Amino acid sequence: MDNGGMYRGKVLVAGATGKTGQWVVKRLLHYGVPVRVFSRDKDKALSLFGDRVEIVSGKIQNALDIALAVAGCDAVISTLGSSSYSGESSPADVDRDGVKRLADEAAKAGVKHFGLVSSLAVTRWYHPLNLFAGVLQKKWEAEEHVRKVFANEGRSYTIVRPGGLKDGDPLHYKLHVDTGDRLWNGFINRSDVAELLVLALWLDKAKNKTFEVVNGTQEPQTALDQYYDALPE
Repeated sequence: MDNGGMYRGKVLVAGATGKTGQWVVKRLLHYGVPVRVFSRDKDKALSLFGDRVEIVSGKIQNALDIALAVAGCDAVISTLGSSSYSGESSPADVDRDGVKRLADEAAKAGVKHFGLVSSLAVTRWYHPLNLFAGVLQKKWEAEEHVRKVFANEGRSYTIVRPGGLKDGDPLHYKLHVDTGDRLWNGFINRSDVAELLVLALWLDKAKNKTFEVVNGTQEPQTALDQYYDALPE
């Protein structure tokens, strides 16, 4: 399936070898969108995606690596997430500084759109998850930077704040969306988060939106673009 000619640009996926990142790549390929992945583990990326995508290896801590990865891309989707409390994989190094560095280099390279996976509750400093190296606070700081850099004329962003992430195929649940960080809990399939970020590449109503999303009732969906219509203005 293609996207009806609505999007023909190349998309860089950062964090592509993670569970959510893999779904982003799958949904981009589903719509016939050219994909480049940025991964510190080229062998893992090759084993997951083969020759269906371009692979650029490098580290999110290195601005030159990022610059090489974003060159020639029209959009970036970041599914970056920390995997330890300290060091190069910490929330400070990945969720905050890594995303900020990625946004800066993307803007310098002329990237037009930036999609970001964030989290519910990022504005709540007292949330228990902030006990883990302040991960939600770091995600919030990254969000703020993306909004600042990509809300300029000619550029746009879409920031998705999912609930707890689950495995499973897309389009099996109604979704509940809201803004203002008012949703306290809930779960959502990674595949639906990926679908929402991919649709945002060509849906004008998805541009410059930050929103929360969780599963509603289990009910087959033909598409998810209607949930952008449901966002409060």
